Amino acid sequence: MTGQCELVSISRSSYYEPAKGEPAANLELMRLIDGRFVETPWSGSRRMTRHLRRYGHEVNRQRVRRLMARMARMGLWAVYQRPKTTVRHPEHKIWPYLLRDMTIDRPN
Repeated sequence: MTGQCELVSISRSSYYEPAKGEPAANLELMRLIDGRFVETPWSGSRRMTRHLRRYGHEVNRQRVRRLMARMARMGLWAVYQRPKTTVRHPEHKIWPYLLRDMTIDRPN
């Protein structure tokens, strides 16, 4: 690599190798995950791992999770109800901010 960059007189830090594609095994797993996801869009990485193992593929949850994250660019992620943490309860008292009009010019 160093010799090749010297021949064309560019620095090694400015040379980027061409991007490598996905291995064939990962593409096959992604195809299977996509097919299963169409049938059951609520399946997460745990259930998808069990499904793939049932059909004889030696995969762990981290690999399935990583592949599903790559597929998320295409819009594939498990459908489930997310927690509503920012919705206020209508009967909850809203406390006033006591320091709003105070000028703080020294430590307490």
